Amino acid sequence: MDQELAAKVAIVTGGSGGIGRAMVELFVEQGAQVVIADVDVGRGEELAADLGPAAAFRRTDVADADDVQALVDFAVDRFGGLHVMCNNAGVSSSFRRLLENDLRDLQRVMAVNLFGVMYGCRSAGLHMAGHGGGAIINTTSMGALTGGSFPIVYRTSKAAIIQFSRSAASDLAEYGIRVNCIAPGHISTGITNYDLGPTIRYSQPLQRQGSSADVANAVLFLASDRAAQIAGVVLPVD
Repeated sequence: MDQELAAKVAIVTGGSGGIGRAMVELFVEQGAQVVIADVDVGRGEELAADLGPAAAFRRTDVADADDVQALVDFAVDRFGGLHVMCNNAGVSSSFRRLLENDLRDLQRVMAVNLFGVMYGCRSAGLHMAGHGGGAIINTTSMGALTGGSFPIVYRTSKAAIIQFSRSAASDLAEYGIRVNCIAPGHISTGITNYDLGPTIRYSQPLQRQGSSADVANAVLFLASDRAAQIAGVVLPVD
């Protein structure tokens, strides 16, 4: 099979570890040039060095709109364009129930999880709109699609991503920009702070532990030309 992303340029936020790292590695394998965006400089630079000239690292705080715009400018300057934007960076929130939760982490969680996605879509969209379109994939969560009392701030931020992404998909379609979401469930990552075993056993019909690579494969599909007629969807990977 030909490389799915040959001659494409991609950005992956939160790209130094977990699901983001799996995206970066798969994208490079599939022919893309990739900018790894993260606040973890050590791991980001190490990953870029391991992957060679097809990858570059840019320290980025997605909660800062200027940082995100500088990230897009960096990708265009470094690799000559931008075709795929993966707004993947995220943080978890307190697992305390609402009446015991002081909501102290609300602003930071919303700034990273939701505003970071919004900034990424706008900055990438500004470039893509004048250069033939592109694909934007935003990472939400199965926690946004199912009920549950905690982590309440995290669930709220991820649910807001879905509404924003559907709106952006409609708004940007005229420019040939496809916006979609992936919704991973029960994937072991750096922000997974609960016991996956019982959760999978009692709530997941498919008794298999999913991996970051499973999510990356779904993202690859949405980023590729095979998903040319797909926009505004939420794809569960659970």
